[in-house]
Amino acid sequence: MIIVGIHILTNFDAEFIVVAAPTNYETATHHFDTSAVEDVIEISRRVNPNAVIIIKSTVPVGYTEAVSEKYGLDTIIFSPEFLREGKALYDNLYPSRIIVGAPKDNPSLRAAAERFADLLKEGAIEKDIPVLITDPTEAEAIKLFANTYLALRVSFFNELDTYAEVKGLNTKQIIDGVCLDPRIGGHYNNPSFGYGGYCLPKDTKQLLANFKDVPNKVVRAIVESNETRMDVIADRVLEKAGGLPCTVGVYRLTMKSGSDNFRASSIQGVMKRLEVLGATIIVYEPTLTEDVFGSWRVVHSLDQFKKEAAVIVANRYNPELESAMDKVYTRDLYFRD
Repeated sequence: MIIVGIHILTNFDAEFIVVAAPTNYETATHHFDTSAVEDVIEISRRVNPNAVIIIKSTVPVGYTEAVSEKYGLDTIIFSPEFLREGKALYDNLYPSRIIVGAPKDNPSLRAAAERFADLLKEGAIEKDIPVLITDPTEAEAIKLFANTYLALRVSFFNELDTYAEVKGLNTKQIIDGVCLDPRIGGHYNNPSFGYGGYCLPKDTKQLLANFKDVPNKVVRAIVESNETRMDVIADRVLEKAGGLPCTVGVYRLTMKSGSDNFRASSIQGVMKRLEVLGATIIVYEPTLTEDVFGSWRVVHSLDQFKKEAAVIVANRYNPELESAMDKVYTRDLYFRD
């Protein structure tokens, strides 16, 4: 039996307890806040000390070993999840890979890791799934490096787009030509206002924190590139608006279609920069019922929103913007996420 998180209080016979609690990045300490994970571990060892605890939360490299030592447990393993925003169910049913990390010097825990991997395979529709059993620290590193590589790819095409826009070149033609190289490919190449969402911003910063005593240039550049991109977008928006004072309309707060998640969306980074520069911000977000989001006014009527905004900022195009395209600023070239 597998018990997930909050149900453990009423179940004492589970073989596996899966911990998928959130871990937010704390800029003051340069580490994930793992307190929610440890709360579940403490409850788990009280109510079911024999269960294998499987951490699926994103954690710093070395965390599983450290928390096992902290609580004196030899029953904790780490299994990262690789879920895209808006496609979590699909990615569980058709996983790209299954990775489970357990200490190689603990045969029983290693066997438990293999059983858990088999359960994940059994629950998937896709059957030809690569499975990798590693040490927990390597599994933690896989998660952070994978997400940082994705952030690198986003940053690369965003900087390509910045160059083309400043130089008056056709970004799409350049990207199409670059991506015809089969080593590069035509995926994950649509320019945006920066990488955002819940995972990439915090995971790149956490990996950079793990590099504290290790020479690096690329990882630091990825984090800094995202900040630069949002600066550039804010400047270009004000140019399109004709300067200050102006009212900037932000169309949708979500990062991707099919998602209602606003957490750490890159467009909010652009909004904060525009506000500091002196622009008035209004928001159109149909999933919001409130009249205010943060310090910004929410306009519930799309027609009124179009009328009030001098420029409309849209990370992703939508056909309902067509009647106001002369006001729209977007870097969406392929009309997809």
